[in-house]
Amino acid sequence: MRRILHCDMDCYFAAVHTRDDPSLAGKPVVVGGDPASRGVVASANYEARRYGIHSAMPASRARRLCPQAIFLSPDFPRYRRESDRIFAIYRELTPEVETASLDEAYLDVTDHLGAFGTATAVAKEIRRRVREERGLTVSVGVGPNCLVAKIASDACKPDGLKVVPPERVQAFLDPLPVRRLHGVGPATERALAAMGIATVAELCARPMEVLLARFRSHGRTLYEYARGIDERPVETQHERKSLGTENTYREDLAHIEAMDEQLEAMAEEVGDGLTRRELAACTITVKVRYPDFTTVTRSRTFAIPTANAKRIGAAAKTLLRRTEAGRRKVRLLGVSASTLVPGTMRQLELFDDG
Repeated sequence: MRRILHCDMDCYFAAVHTRDDPSLAGKPVVVGGDPASRGVVASANYEARRYGIHSAMPASRARRLCPQAIFLSPDFPRYRRESDRIFAIYRELTPEVETASLDEAYLDVTDHLGAFGTATAVAKEIRRRVREERGLTVSVGVGPNCLVAKIASDACKPDGLKVVPPERVQAFLDPLPVRRLHGVGPATERALAAMGIATVAELCARPMEVLLARFRSHGRTLYEYARGIDERPVETQHERKSLGTENTYREDLAHIEAMDEQLEAMAEEVGDGLTRRELAACTITVKVRYPDFTTVTRSRTFAIPTANAKRIGAAAKTLLRRTEAGRRKVRLLGVSASTLVPGTMRQLELFDDG
């Protein structure tokens, strides 16, 4: 039986700011766009959530709900640096760490209990070290697989520990709404509701044949998840730090219009790559090499991360004009995206002024 931990930092963005500025303690803090424009909420601490503020809400509405809230601009490089330090603690306890996002990780401690003896003791050690060494709190769910561990950490937030032993999995899952299961989004939830299924227990009562007929291959997954079955391993591959493309031309490019066309095509490729990997980029970089092999780069960091090809292309063309391209011929062009964050942050750019 595997022993899986799901570690989820509490109100991560807001918590980092509050730790670094003690004057914010006990006050409603909102991280996101400007409430005077079209910005949205990226993170809100629990003091702000009491007023009904939540992520992806327009910042202007958040301001109306809580006029005394303190609004702060996101600082993704800062969050990434802190994330690296927290994940270093995780990896001291087990090498089997899967990065789910900047503030969220799955840990397989099955073969790495060491002197702690139990997964629960490892979870307690993680919570202690994150609090004492980083000045932050992390909620940890412990279960026999990723599915159960994730739901357990959600159930004990903030600053909690929830252990679901194998023999208690079904009792833990049964009363929960189906939306709590991994892979059940709004569309699947509506389809299940149309079948009279609202809870995991009601889903568990349906034969696999019925679910396969309605949801095809996804029906098998729903059948298994309703029973707490999840064979997904903890994936320990290294987190991608950047994504980009470049091209060396047989004939040097002389005209800025031709260079723009190349950058637009590269931006499409980079945007598609980010979207497929469910990532978004805070920083876009353009690389330019002249015929004499002199190479320069220019970068822009967005307040709100993006995977939008048009936005990436527009930034790339602006950066190109900060070089000598057009006045000098160009041998190579490249576009890259870095400081990558979870793709869920992309929804924020819908309200961003750019």
